[in-house]
Amino acid sequence: MAITVMVVDDQEMVRAGFSALLDAQPDLQVVGQAGDGAQAVDLAATLKPDVILMDVRMPVLDGLAATRRILANSTPGEPPRVVMLTTFDLDDYVYAALRAGASGFLLKHSTPDELAAAVRVVAAGDALLAPSVTRRLVEDFARAQPVVPITPVHLTPRETDVLRLVARGLSNRQIADELVLAEQTVKTHVSNILTKLDLRDRAQAVVYAYEAGVVVPGPRH
Repeated sequence: MAITVMVVDDQEMVRAGFSALLDAQPDLQVVGQAGDGAQAVDLAATLKPDVILMDVRMPVLDGLAATRRILANSTPGEPPRVVMLTTFDLDDYVYAALRAGASGFLLKHSTPDELAAAVRVVAAGDALLAPSVTRRLVEDFARAQPVVPITPVHLTPRETDVLRLVARGLSNRQIADELVLAEQTVKTHVSNILTKLDLRDRAQAVVYAYEAGVVVPGPRH
């Protein structure tokens, strides 16, 4: 079955361009477009897309508020994956969007291949988009937050190790190499981490790791 997508942006040319690029993919189908956050909330409730590409800044209702409402109104266990669209890789709205439940973000000047790949990755729920950029952004804003380091009491030492590497932006394959584990074992650990901490996906795991002090922000490179 095709991955269904909704495109939300206040610029008609951006909506049309992204929609055309995605519809050209055999496994992707754009089922709706919205020009502001309020329209997005209404359409998402009706269309129930798998993935929503959400602009950050829009009139009437911005992307952050729209993301919160959409996820709060979603059927339990079946929330759409929201990818924030932003012009700048250090947009201060993105960190708040990740905290609100967005699965990642994508720069508007990304290539068509990157756009399609982003939708597929987020729909699969197994990776964080643009990990190096997202990690830098999380570090920037985590520095401004009061952090009290904790040890997640429900996680095993190995799961805590995996969480630290997820927060560094490593893929399952890279984590497996780092810890000398089978990739399937890493997938199981990640799934257990999300379940135990009641997190939606890896994006929320990254935010949790920084806010809980499991990973401490360091110098930016």
